[in-house]
Amino acid sequence: MDYEQFEALAMPIMIFALVAFMGYIVWDLAKQSKAGRYGTLVLFFALGLGVLGFVIKALIVGQIDN
Repeated sequence: MDYEQFEALAMPIMIFALVAFMGYIVWDLAKQSKAGRYGTLVLFFALGLGVLGFVIKALIVGQIDN
């Protein structure tokens, strides 16, 4: 396995791990601050928008490169 193959395999896995860890942090923050159901939903919505922006950016860059 050369460097490019390793990078192509490791990058999505590590990004997923980072997003999952951020999800845990947001959940723990909501629990410790007693945000309630609505507050937790708002926190996860904000995290989801950030992830969605990252995915859209990757799709746009992929379309431009092709």
